[in-house]
Amino acid sequence: MSVNDLTVEVCVDSLDSAIAAEHGGTSRVELCGSLVEGGITPSAGLIATARQRISIGLHVMIRPRAGDFYYSADEFEVMRRDVLMAKQLGAEGVVFGILDADANVDIQRTRALVDLARPLRATFHRAFDMSADLFRSLEQVTETGADRILTSGGAKTAIEGVATLGRLVDQAGKRAVIMACGGINHQNVQAVVEETAVREIHVGLRTAAASPMRYRNENIAMGSIQGNEYQRYIVLEEKVARLIRAASARNA
Repeated sequence: MSVNDLTVEVCVDSLDSAIAAEHGGTSRVELCGSLVEGGITPSAGLIATARQRISIGLHVMIRPRAGDFYYSADEFEVMRRDVLMAKQLGAEGVVFGILDADANVDIQRTRALVDLARPLRATFHRAFDMSADLFRSLEQVTETGADRILTSGGAKTAIEGVATLGRLVDQAGKRAVIMACGGINHQNVQAVVEETAVREIHVGLRTAAASPMRYRNENIAMGSIQGNEYQRYIVLEEKVARLIRAASARNA
C-alpha cells in the first residue's frame, strides 16, 4: 500500500499469502519460493497464478539457489532465463543480487540483468547486506541502473540498522530507493520510518500454520529440518492491515 507516501511491500511464497497481502491493503508483493531458505525463484506456475489472482504490484525473486550470492556462469544463465520468464508472465519487477568473491557488487552481470529486465523495475536485494562495504556497494548498485536496494543497514533488523539506513538514504538521494527491511512490524514501523526517512519498507509478517494432515509419519523428513513437513508459514490479512494502520497513524 501507499499511505502518506510510504510504500509497504509484503514478502510472500504462496498464492494464499499473496491474496491475503492484497486483502490486507498492500499494493505490492515480492513473490518468492522457499522463504525458509531466505527465498529463491518461485515456479512459473506460482507466478502465473498469482498474476491472475491479484491485481497489485508483483515483483519476482530471481535467485537460483539458497546460500551465497556468488554465481557460476551456468547459474547466471538460469537467472537470465528466469528474468525473461517473469517478464513473460506479467511481473512488474524483478529482485536479485550478485556479488563477486570479494563481496563487491558484480556490476557487469547485475547491469546485464537490469537491462534484460526493462521495462520492469529492478531491485538489488539483501545480497547488499552481505557485501564488504555498504556505502561502496551503494555506488556500485547505482552504476548498474537498478531502481532500489533492499537492506536492513547491514544489521539483523532495521531497528538495529537505523543509523546506517539513514546514511544510505542520504547517500542514495534520488539515484535509488532505499527500501528498509528486517523485523519491521506494527510496533516499530513508525520508529524505522522516522529515524531513517525511508519511503519504502519490506515486511514478512509470517505466521506459523500447522498442517491439516490427521495422519503423520514422524519417522521421515523430506528436507533437512525434522518435522517441517507438518508446518508452513503464511501471511495473514489481519497482520498486514494492522501494520498498515500503524504506518498510517504515524502522521496522525
